[in-house]
Amino acid sequence: MDGVLLDSEKYICQAGIAMFKEKGFQVAPEDFMEFTGMGENRYLGGVAEKHGIPFNLEKDKARTYEIYKTMVAGKLKPLKGVLEFIEKCQSLGLKMAVASSADPPKIEINLDEIGIPASTFHTVVSGLDIEHKKPAPDIFLKAAENMGVDPSECLVIEDAVSGVAAGKAAGAKVLALTTAFTAGKLSEADWVAPFLTGVGDEVLSW
Repeated sequence: MDGVLLDSEKYICQAGIAMFKEKGFQVAPEDFMEFTGMGENRYLGGVAEKHGIPFNLEKDKARTYEIYKTMVAGKLKPLKGVLEFIEKCQSLGLKMAVASSADPPKIEINLDEIGIPASTFHTVVSGLDIEHKKPAPDIFLKAAENMGVDPSECLVIEDAVSGVAAGKAAGAKVLALTTAFTAGKLSEADWVAPFLTGVGDEVLSW
């Protein structure tokens, strides 16, 4: 979802910084980078652990989502090429899934803000639906299972290093978008592109 359908990373980062500031601690955007794509438990918890900050998972995460919802109102939009890519997949009769390490509240906020309803997708899998987060393949295996397809028949679209590793570990083909990391750091992917705009037919019909 993040870095593929939309770019909300700077907002969730700012919301996390604001949440920690309310607790009396100063953290920086770069503190969150290594935990990108791993779900908010690790995204926030990892930063807390790094700085020795007392962390109440449910309470602090809920407060972060409250800040985030206010922060993103009217500001999120689909990334370049997303709507066209979805239409192309629909025209080809392909099943689509959102497989996001984020929690359901954040997924719901994001999809609502960019005007792409959850009903667009055959299934929506969140970080709470699986035990092992990316780079483990569980979330993509679960999405494939929900769609009734073999993972080897799936194309995973990712923007994070941990997500690319998870997609490959699941046995899927992976298209990496350079919205969060450089192409060099995403070299494990089968294809790398800046956005979904103009992604060639070979990616959807390998």
